[in-house]
Amino acid sequence: QVQLVESGGGLVQPGGSLRLTCAASGFAFSSNTMYWYRQAPGKERELVAMVLSDGSTIYYADSVKGRFTSSRDNARNTVYLQLRSLNYEDTAVYYCNVKLGRPYWGQGTQVTVSS
Repeated sequence: QVQLVESGGGLVQPGGSLRLTCAASGFAFSSNTMYWYRQAPGKERELVAMVLSDGSTIYYADSVKGRFTSSRDNARNTVYLQLRSLNYEDTAVYYCNVKLGRPYWGQGTQVTVSS
């Protein structure tokens, strides 16, 4: 079965960095586009980044451009999201996602930016 497991979240001060990891299994990872979403308290889930099967990222949300970088390792069935220059508005649960006829989601990893 399809499994997506996110990790790497935590508490970080403004200006700090984190690297999120999503380990995938149960589907042809190297053939599929992967997505990162986030959901802040009281807000709708929003798309953060979209990583094609070849590793190129063709979409970043305007709010994270220049600060976040996504990548993937097809040999490890893993996708990453590097977060830099974090600010309070980046506080959210971050999810990875794959669309295989229907969307599949991981459990999410909490990122909290606080001083």
